[in-house]
Amino acid sequence: MVVITGIGLVSTLGKSLEESWQQLIAGKSGIKLHQPFPELKSYPLGMIEEEPMRLRTLTQLVVSMALQDANLLPPLTDCGVVIGSSRSNQGLWEKMMRSPDLPSICSEDWLETLPHMNAIAVARQIGSCGIVLVPMAACSTGIWAIAQAANLILTGQCQRAIAGAVEVPITPLTLTGFQQMGALANTGVYPFDLNREGLALAEGGAVFVLESEELALQRQAKVYGRVLSFGLTADAYHANSPDPEGRGAKQAIVQCLNSARLTFNDIDYIHAHGTATQMNDRMESKVIQQLFPQGVAVSSTKGATGHTLGASGALGIAFSLMALQHQKIPPCVGLSNPDFDLDLVKEIRSSKIHNVLCLSFGFGGQNTAMALTTYD
Repeated sequence: MVVITGIGLVSTLGKSLEESWQQLIAGKSGIKLHQPFPELKSYPLGMIEEEPMRLRTLTQLVVSMALQDANLLPPLTDCGVVIGSSRSNQGLWEKMMRSPDLPSICSEDWLETLPHMNAIAVARQIGSCGIVLVPMAACSTGIWAIAQAANLILTGQCQRAIAGAVEVPITPLTLTGFQQMGALANTGVYPFDLNREGLALAEGGAVFVLESEELALQRQAKVYGRVLSFGLTADAYHANSPDPEGRGAKQAIVQCLNSARLTFNDIDYIHAHGTATQMNDRMESKVIQQLFPQGVAVSSTKGATGHTLGASGALGIAFSLMALQHQKIPPCVGLSNPDFDLDLVKEIRSSKIHNVLCLSFGFGGQNTAMALTTYD
C-alpha cells in the first residue's frame, strides 16, 4: 500500500498548499493580464512573481515544503526521486540564445540546464543516493511521475520516494506557439463553459512524499490519502489534437479502475483535466458521460491556477487530496454557462468523498488517470 505523507505546492493562487486551497475554495483566480516580454502582447497568465520564475528556484521551494510537511530531514539516502517537467529549463535556453555572451554562458552553466538535471538537483538537495527518474509526458507528466514513484514502492525498489512536477512555461517561444495554435485565452479561463476561449499558461509545482504504509506507520506520519491505482495510455492519433472519441482516455480510466477493483459508481469526484479549450473539454465531457453515472461531481481547477502544463496533474492530485481531507469539492472557477450535461461544481460543495479520480491528457495523446482514496 502506498500513502502520501507530505505535500509541497506553490501556485499562482498562493505560495503554500493551504493558501492555494483557501483561495481555490473561495472561488478566486490567480490569472491576470501580464506582459512579461515587451516584444509580445499582453496575455492572461498565471505568474507567481512579477517576472518569470526559474525552474530550480521553484523546485527547491516545493521540495523543502514537502519534506517539512512530512516531518522529514535530509539526508534521505534511500529515497527515490521522480521529478518531471514538460518544458524543463526552456526559458533559460531561450534567454541564453538571445544573449551576446552565449559562449561564456554555455561554458559555465549549460550542463545544469539539461532536462534531467533538475531531478538530479533534487537528489542532491535531499541527500539521496537512490533511483532518479525524470518523466516528460506533456501535460500528463505530473500524474505519470507520481505513478512511477508509487510503482517503485509497490515493487520494493524503495520504501519512500519524493515525486511530482514543476513548470515555469512562460517563455516567448511557448507563448507564441500556443498562440499560433489558437489555444490561448484572450480574457480568462472558463472550463467546460459555452463561451470558453482557451487556456492561460501558468507557473506552479507540486511535490509529494510517498511512503509504504509500513514506513509511515513506523514513524507515525500523518497521511493525506492512499494512491489506489493509475492508468497510462497513448492515443497514437495526433501531435496536438486528442482523439475526438477519447478512446485512449477511456482506456486509461478503465485500466486505472480495474487495477483498483473499483466500478464507475465508486468514484465520488472527478478532478478533470478541463483546459477550457474547445477540443479537450468536448472530448473529456464525452468520455465522462459515456463511462460514469449521471450525477458524479466534476470540476477543473485550471480556471483558478491557469494551466501549468506538466505540473497540472500534480496540482490536481494535491487538490484532490485536500478534497478527501476536508470532504469538500473545489469549484470549477470561471464556469458560468455549462456547455455539457455533467454535474459541474460551480461553488464549493460539502460532500461525502471516499474515492477520487484525477485525470490529465497531454499533447501527443498522453493519457493518465489516478485513483486516490481516504486512509483510516
